[in-house]
Amino acid sequence: MKRLFKNIGILAGVNAGGLLRKCGSQMDDAGLLKNAWLLSDGWQIAAFGTAADSLPTADEVVDCEGGMLMPAFCDSHTHIVYAGGREGEFIDKINGLSYAEIAARGGGILNSADRLHETPEEVLYANAVERLIEMNYQGTGAVEIKSGYGLNPTDEIRMLQVIDRIKAHSPSVVKSTFLGAHAVGRGYSHEDYVFAVCQMMTEAAHLADFVDVFCEKGFFTVEDTARILETGKKHGLRPKIHANQLSASGGVQVGVKYGALSVDHLEQAGDDEIAALKDSDTIATMLPGSSFFLGLPYGKARAFIDAGLPVALASDFNPGSAPSGDMRFVMALGCIKMKLTPERAFNAVTINGAYAMGVSDITGSIAAGKRADLILTRPGWDLTKMVYLHQTPYIRQVYLAGEPL
Repeated sequence: MKRLFKNIGILAGVNAGGLLRKCGSQMDDAGLLKNAWLLSDGWQIAAFGTAADSLPTADEVVDCEGGMLMPAFCDSHTHIVYAGGREGEFIDKINGLSYAEIAARGGGILNSADRLHETPEEVLYANAVERLIEMNYQGTGAVEIKSGYGLNPTDEIRMLQVIDRIKAHSPSVVKSTFLGAHAVGRGYSHEDYVFAVCQMMTEAAHLADFVDVFCEKGFFTVEDTARILETGKKHGLRPKIHANQLSASGGVQVGVKYGALSVDHLEQAGDDEIAALKDSDTIATMLPGSSFFLGLPYGKARAFIDAGLPVALASDFNPGSAPSGDMRFVMALGCIKMKLTPERAFNAVTINGAYAMGVSDITGSIAAGKRADLILTRPGWDLTKMVYLHQTPYIRQVYLAGEPL
């Protein structure tokens, strides 16, 4: 069915040049077209233009009444398959315990692994779908979902199977990541667990798109990371990295060495990491929701962009350090706490977020032939107002693959 969106006040995210990501000063351009129209045909964008053009015919006409039409958000880092919240640790944080201290006491990731082990697959699937639907209604159209709360061969594969079911049934674009190296599983020595993760790779590669490692002090070393990423690459899994969340871990450098699509977190990253990322295909992905919830420093996104690099922002939606998948709030934090302009934050949560999960060729911007993953706002909204009034309802309708939710 052809659907015509007319009387668009602002069409944002127009990508006439066919870019797959925006680097440096390119992130200042939000691709704005005023007084516009857009035609979708089935699942894809067919054409767009301005009010000066003759409007094409369509089966259905949506009068946008001056609202903004923009690409749906692309959230490239989530952990939404989990067995329950960690409200007790929330109280520990209020009482002054750090993320590292909670993990050292057996909480954090290991707590989530214990709970997941006891939870039936149907419950994991139903709860994850409920979270994703909530994200869809908040405007997210593409999402990467990680394993990492299994921490043994059976439960890690079970998580990937849940994600595979979500892929098959969600209207979202869904990518999956094998994060067996999220923490050392209970009952393993460190060395034995690294070996076990490598052994899991054969089966994981049939289900996952990427392999990831939490390269961090107290978790996995640069040497562990290199071994796991090399094994993943041999099985056809492109690397992604959790790096520099708690310390300068060397994760960025090893990620670039092994051709990681993205290096994520980067709360503790600066000139050395910028230098490592120069002239690479790896994108820096920062997670301000985690900084907000844990009270950690925010990534130096402005410095990375000013150095000519691309930056993506993602939610890190998980039960312990970022229990929200609201990408509009992520965008607002990018502006308020990281001092990004609305245009830079917008590109970070759309086209660059799509690039960070390898789907910017099919979604994340406005171009003919891409998926019609769209957010239509109420009349009178623009990018600045979205982040300034970051709690005021603004969405009129979300469309995924051309269909309204």
